[in-house]
Amino acid sequence: MSLHNDPTKANAYTRRLFLGQSLTLASAAVTVPHFIQASALGMPMPGPNMTSIPGVNEDNVLVVVQLGGGNDGLNTIIPVGHDEYYTARPTIAIGRAQTLDLGKGRDVALHPSMEGIKSLYDEGLCGIIQGTGYPNPNRSHFKSMDIWHTADTSGTGNGWIGRYLDSQCCGEGKGESGTAENEDTPQQPGIAIGRTAPLAMEGGKIKPIAFDTPDLFRWMGEDIHDSLHDPYKQLTTRGVSDEHHDHPAAEFLMKTALDAQVSSDMIRKAVRQAPLTPFPNSNLGRQLQMVSAMIRAGLKTRVYYVSMGGFDTHAGQGNINGAHANLLREFSDAMKAFYTDLKRQENDGRVLSMCFSEFGRRVSQNASGGTDHGTAAPMFLFGPMARRGVIGNHPSLRNLDNGDLRFQIDFRSVYAGVLESWLGADSDEILQGRYRALPVLSRS
Repeated sequence: MSLHNDPTKANAYTRRLFLGQSLTLASAAVTVPHFIQASALGMPMPGPNMTSIPGVNEDNVLVVVQLGGGNDGLNTIIPVGHDEYYTARPTIAIGRAQTLDLGKGRDVALHPSMEGIKSLYDEGLCGIIQGTGYPNPNRSHFKSMDIWHTADTSGTGNGWIGRYLDSQCCGEGKGESGTAENEDTPQQPGIAIGRTAPLAMEGGKIKPIAFDTPDLFRWMGEDIHDSLHDPYKQLTTRGVSDEHHDHPAAEFLMKTALDAQVSSDMIRKAVRQAPLTPFPNSNLGRQLQMVSAMIRAGLKTRVYYVSMGGFDTHAGQGNINGAHANLLREFSDAMKAFYTDLKRQENDGRVLSMCFSEFGRRVSQNASGGTDHGTAAPMFLFGPMARRGVIGNHPSLRNLDNGDLRFQIDFRSVYAGVLESWLGADSDEILQGRYRALPVLSRS
């Protein structure tokens, strides 16, 4: 019996089924834009007679900031209380008098170019997690990044954020309510700023939206040929008429196209707003300005992902005025502008940011005035709700692992803390393992 002749199968073509079975809209490629297939597979939609999605705290937002290339943690959070640091780095170490103090009695301090983050720290909006990493670290950029993205030391499988979105937004996870009531109620996909979405956001069902500039997040078929304008307009403006009631696949196609168009329109309208505070003219500043604009516009996105590269400082790293200092200044100034803008929106209390890099650098500088791939490194938390101050002890500079720092905190414990405390998810399920959740939120 065909589905459209069986009234008991009327809901057979739900979005969850389409995504779960990896069906595509390729057969309609002439009239359906690629971004529908690739990313815009769900707009926020409450259940019947409900105004919100059950089991999901929709107010909390997570912003992930990736520092690609392997940020030198030792020249970011300076171990000023450890003489071994100065011995190992005779020309690139940051002098004690030049650092930004993190409080009386601290054995670590901030790089002098990080005045923006120092301001956030002084306001109680920044937490620094020392010595994060994982067992048997991998020093390959690609493999280590895959490990951080999948939360699996094999570096394989779906991304940890993708699994979260699958679980909480496709009805598989129990969420806070203990039920999977929102089985056919998709949540807004995560949004990544960039040409491609990171592995971390790739799930089995929910696919992230990714764009470098919002003008590219639109149906571009008519740019190829005028004949593609009318079919797409018809697809996205017509209702589900009586003639399609017996064709749930057609209904789904039209609804998905309409949702994608609405999503595109909302995003492009949001980012056209002038920010409430000036953002630095940098790549990360531009990305965070767009994220702030989308939050201000009320998009229901739970997770945003931004990134900056250039941290592979093998040569000419410098100290207070070099290449690494410029990178840290860009990162720091962008984060300061982001939270200033969010505060003026009165949205700062909704947004927790987490920053990481795929690994740190070796303790000793190399012959080229730079640093080579290492292991453990600091992570950052930002926001009024973030656990403030310096978290954990700095790794020993004496008890090294073949010249590298030994990690103190498994990065998946940080993920577990974010998932459980901020996103209200089951970290064991999402991370596919049990990790002690690090307290990441302030107690006050």
